[in-house]
Order: sequence, then structure tokens, then C-alpha cells
Amino acid sequence: MSRKIAMISETNSLVSASDTSTNALYLMVALRLIPILIVCYVVAYLDRINVGFAKLQMQESLGFSDAVYGLGAGIFFLGYFLFEVPSNLLLQRIGARKTFTRIMICWGVVGMLMACVSSTTWFYTFRFLLGVFEAGFFPGVIYYLSQWFPKHRRGQMLGLFMTGFPIAGLLGGPVSGWAMSHMNNVMNLAGWQWLYILEAAPAVVLGVFVWFWLDDDVSSAKWLTEEERDTLRRALAADQEHAAPHHKDLLKSVIGDPKVYLFAAAYFTFICGTYAISFWLPTVLRTAGIENIEHLGWLSAIPYGLSVIGMVIICRSSDRHLERRWHTALSALVGAIALAGLPFCPNLVLTIVMLCIAAMAIFATLPLILSLVSDYFAGAPAAAAGIAFINSLALLGGFASPLAMGWIKTVTGTLDSGLYLMTGLLIAGALVLLVGIRGRNTRPGA
Repeated sequence: MSRKIAMISETNSLVSASDTSTNALYLMVALRLIPILIVCYVVAYLDRINVGFAKLQMQESLGFSDAVYGLGAGIFFLGYFLFEVPSNLLLQRIGARKTFTRIMICWGVVGMLMACVSSTTWFYTFRFLLGVFEAGFFPGVIYYLSQWFPKHRRGQMLGLFMTGFPIAGLLGGPVSGWAMSHMNNVMNLAGWQWLYILEAAPAVVLGVFVWFWLDDDVSSAKWLTEEERDTLRRALAADQEHAAPHHKDLLKSVIGDPKVYLFAAAYFTFICGTYAISFWLPTVLRTAGIENIEHLGWLSAIPYGLSVIGMVIICRSSDRHLERRWHTALSALVGAIALAGLPFCPNLVLTIVMLCIAAMAIFATLPLILSLVSDYFAGAPAAAAGIAFINSLALLGGFASPLAMGWIKTVTGTLDSGLYLMTGLLIAGALVLLVGIRGRNTRPGA
């Protein structure tokens, strides 16, 4: 009896040691990949949304209406929509390192050219080209992470990576406010022109850096031992073995899969809510009484900063409970309520509180819905194309949201009706998930 107990104890010790070793391996991989990907995403998202701050000077300088601004902010996503799937198909052919280097250098150059905008035509052209060149980065990273982490670890990694966009807001507000206040008229350039130059230039530098730092996949990672590579490959192979049979040849069936469009519809509404905050938060704060641009930049960092913490906590909860759908839907509903409450805030403090709640909840929907999508496509040969297809459809929300809100503000003189529209869309997205997305592969281990 004592011998049997000793054998059980020894077995448990070996299992515990194995788990510790595996966790240490994934921590090493995460430390190698996640920080640089977060930095890249911070720069990408900042170049995407800095037009929201530039608007505060650029609109008056160039005579743009809110409707022109809304269309220019949103037209980025048309370029993104058209070139996202081709970019991800190219990623599978030439690898992540070449793809991310190409994307980042090109978008950095176009981002700096935004400083040359002098008319609505150039405004629309450069915003469209920015979308064209950035297309494929975000879904490419989602696919790239799925080549390193099994799905029971992927939710937290996606959540960590996607802290990049609230971090972009956290840093971008103060940097944008400083550039527009202190760089105005330096070398005969306006503050909003310096904003574009200073915030886009790092993309070019990072594009060169990732060429030397990233590996295309586990097999090409020379910083891992052969035993460590085998451990990672076995975990990824186990995902493929447990994939639902109808996922095995997804490239031919993506367009005919009804769930693909349900995912895209829900994701579309969450994108609308996200960019309602990202593009219009400076305008909301100015309406609440903040005139000094530098002060406005610092105050805008508060909702973004808290949303970083909120995203990580909510995504860890989703992984811990092995549940995605309800976490996503409830986050969308809380965000919807907060957006609906903004027009009723009587002072600046309450406005910031509502913005914080909205940002934490709505921003968390993005890694959660993408975890759902990634789980659904686990092990599929055409996973990159499937993820990119859903992401490209959903990102049309980035076009629709600022366009609708800009038009509504031009017609009514207020953002209130636009915020109510975003509230209704978020509620609709939550209902699509709860009613339409059920069954296999909607949570890890399903």
C-alpha cells in the first residue's frame, strides 16, 4: 500500500514538473513575441485613430465639416476591407516576417504623408492608402499567434496583444496634445502636421526591427531547443486533431458557412462601438468643456488606461471559465448602456466615468470575439483566410461608424443621436452572439 502511494506521489510530482516546464516554455515564447507585437499594434492603432486629435486643428485649418471628417476617418476601412484577405493569403505564402515588414514600412510612409494633406481629395486618398497598406496586419497577427499557442492559451495572448489599442490611446492622447500645442509652427509646420509625422515614423523603424526579430513559425525559431519546438508542435497538433470535421477544408467552405456571417455581424457592431469611442472621444471631451488641447490629451488617456486593465481581467476570466460567448455579450451590453448614458452626464467627471466604463467594456469585446473566431477555425488549413474574411467584413463597421456619426453631427449639431445608434448596434451584436452562435467550437475544449 505504501509502495502504491509512493508511486502515485512520484507520478504527481512528474506531472507537476512537466506542467511547470511547459508553462515556463510558453512564458518564454510570450516574452519573445507579445511585447514587440504590442508595440507594433500601438503604432498601427495610433496611426489609424490620430486623425481624431488632428481634427481639432486640421478641421479648422482646412475647412472640413464633420461629415468630411467622418468619411475621411472611415474610408481607411474601405482600403483595409479590399486588401485584407489578399494580404493574409500572401502571409501564408511568404511568411509573417516579410509580411509584417512590408506592411509596417508602407503604412509608416503613408502615415507621414498625411502631413501633406491640403484638400478633401488628398485627405480621402491618404486615408484610403493607409488602410490598403495596413490591411492584413491585425488578422495576420491573430493567425500568427495561432501558430504558436494552442487555443486554451490563446485567449489570454490575444487579450495581451490587443491591449495595444488602449495603450495607443493612453499614450496617443498626451503625445498628440503635446505635439499640437508645442510643435505648432516649428519649421513652418502646423501642430497637426507634426502629430502625423511623429506618430507614423516609428512604424518604419519597427518594420526593419521585426525582420530580424520575428520567426515565421515554431520550426524556424532557433532560439528554442529541438525539445521545446517539439513540445509546441505537439500542442498545436492536438488542436488540429480535436477540430470539428467540417473545418478540415475551410478554404472552399468559408463563404458558405452561415456562422461566418453571424460572427462578422456581431463583430461589425463591436467595431462600430470601438471606433465611436476612438474617433470621437476628443470631441466628446471638448463638448464637455475642455478647450486646452494638451489638457484634453491627458484626460483622454484615463479611459484608455483603465481599459487596458479591464481587457486583461475580462480575457483572463474568459480563459479561466473556458467561456467566450457570455463574456463577449455582457461586455457589449455594459458598453451600450454606458454610451447611452453619455448625453445625460451633467459634468466632466461623470462624462469621464461613463467613457471609462464604455471603453473597458467595448474594447474587451474585440479580443473575446476574435478568440471565439480563432477557436472556431482551430486547426483549419485556411484559418488565416477565414479569420481575415470575417475581420474584413466586420471592419466595415470602422467605415460606417464615423461616417454615420459625422453625418448625424453635421445635420443635428450634436453627437447624441449617433451615440444612441451605436448603443442599438451593440445590443444587436450581443443578441446575435447569444442567439445565433451556439454549438461546437464556441469555447475552448468544446
